[in-house]
Amino acid sequence: MEKKMSQNENGKENNQDPATEVVPKAQRRHYSYEYKQRILAEVDACTQPGEVGAILRREGLYYQIIGKWRNQFKKQGQVGLEAQKRGPKVDPQAAELARLQRENERLRLKLERAELIIEVQKKVSRMLDLPRDPNLEDLK
Repeated sequence: MEKKMSQNENGKENNQDPATEVVPKAQRRHYSYEYKQRILAEVDACTQPGEVGAILRREGLYYQIIGKWRNQFKKQGQVGLEAQKRGPKVDPQAAELARLQRENERLRLKLERAELIIEVQKKVSRMLDLPRDPNLEDLK
């Protein structure tokens, strides 16, 4: 690949590569439960020096991830080796609490409107000097 030398505005030379390569963004690898279990079994079956390293090179893994998988399996069993969803965990009670708070606020506003309408009706009744209903007085 041939590089071109050019000068920028302040007289310094720049190394410019005419055919720049765009490197794709690295993606996190996900391993299935079966794959993790197979690799752990292979690593545990190794008896000769260098066999573990050969397996890791063949699979493109680091020894650290083998230890991580072992710890997950010891702590949680099969569930520990299964794929985990990343990100914050959703609390089912939090969603229910938010729904109930929204409903509570909606009902509070509805009650305020109803009380306002009742007050207006009372004032209109007093202004027009309409007889009061004794049944309504008992509700207080």
